[in-house]
Amino acid sequence: MKEKKATYRLGAILWAAAVLEILFWIGFAVVFLVVANALPGLKWNNPKLGWLFLLGPLMFLVFILNTWAKNRRLVKFSDPKLLHTLIPDISNFNVTAKYILWRLAASFLILALINPQLGSKMSEAKLKGIDLMIALDVSNSMKAEDIKPNRLERAKRSIEKLLGRLHGDRVGIIVFAGQSFVQLPITNDYGAGKLFLSSIDSDIVPVQGTAMGSAIELAMESFDMESPAQKAIIVISDGENHEDDPVAAAQEAAEAGIKVYTIGMGSPDGTPLPDYKGKQKLGFKKDRQGNVVITKLDESVLKEVAAVGNGSYVRASTSEVGLRPLFDELNSIEKTEMGTVAYAEYEDRFQIFLALALFCLLIEFLIRPRKGKFAKSVKIFD
Repeated sequence: MKEKKATYRLGAILWAAAVLEILFWIGFAVVFLVVANALPGLKWNNPKLGWLFLLGPLMFLVFILNTWAKNRRLVKFSDPKLLHTLIPDISNFNVTAKYILWRLAASFLILALINPQLGSKMSEAKLKGIDLMIALDVSNSMKAEDIKPNRLERAKRSIEKLLGRLHGDRVGIIVFAGQSFVQLPITNDYGAGKLFLSSIDSDIVPVQGTAMGSAIELAMESFDMESPAQKAIIVISDGENHEDDPVAAAQEAAEAGIKVYTIGMGSPDGTPLPDYKGKQKLGFKKDRQGNVVITKLDESVLKEVAAVGNGSYVRASTSEVGLRPLFDELNSIEKTEMGTVAYAEYEDRFQIFLALALFCLLIEFLIRPRKGKFAKSVKIFD
């Protein structure tokens, strides 16, 4: 008669756990490749957490090593011939079942964290917002690097962030130097705004200078004055070498009910103006006498434009251009209903997987490590 040993049968346990792991990954593939495609209304709320499934093989390894360590402790505890008499009810089946329930609970918890969402119930939401025109100075002085990486690039990045925060508002972009051009007609297509923004550079306007007044006037013309939406203009410039009368233009905008805000780019102390040939920096620009050209922020005109235009002035820095505080101020303006938008409403389904995980943990808690009546009747492992 074969002598019974009161130790865990690592071979059988390893085989059972390995089969479970293979079945799990087959199920994983079926769910993500077949079921997900079969349910067009299914989406994952937190798909980035999918890497947590890779912890499964680690759990498998820890389980096997832990069982092996238990065997070593049992052998050290007593002579193998006496172990069966001392602890006759050791159960390979129960230990394996507890691991399987732990493994399933972990998988269900990960699915709950990823949060599958199902359903495509269509709902409508009212869009409220304002009309906003951003006038961006693209003159050569905006290439100065007193704000990193330079004034123009920093302004563009800030505008891009602003576009990501808008909801329901309509926005347009004007570029100006010695002349003004509409780069982006007023729209609520923020994706198009980011696309047009990426193509802006100092050479987009051939005539150099700072025609700030012209930019404000062009912004006013770009608004739909029949629309009841509140209107605002944000001028982003270093204010240097202005060639027209921006204060008069801001006064005209204020009389039309349009607020004018200004953001000053650069340092009042001044900085050398870089000299570029294409993307290559050659050094710094020099005047006819051979002196390095210094570009300074002229805050006086920007402050006056904002004051006359019933807006406010903000000086930019490397950490904060100023669009965020201005955006918060603009949000306080009463917004007008712009229409409605239809969207698909998804319902969270994490509750199902959370309940399954808790059920597995409850069953695992009720299973004793040693043999009960059911485990004694199961001869697969013991």
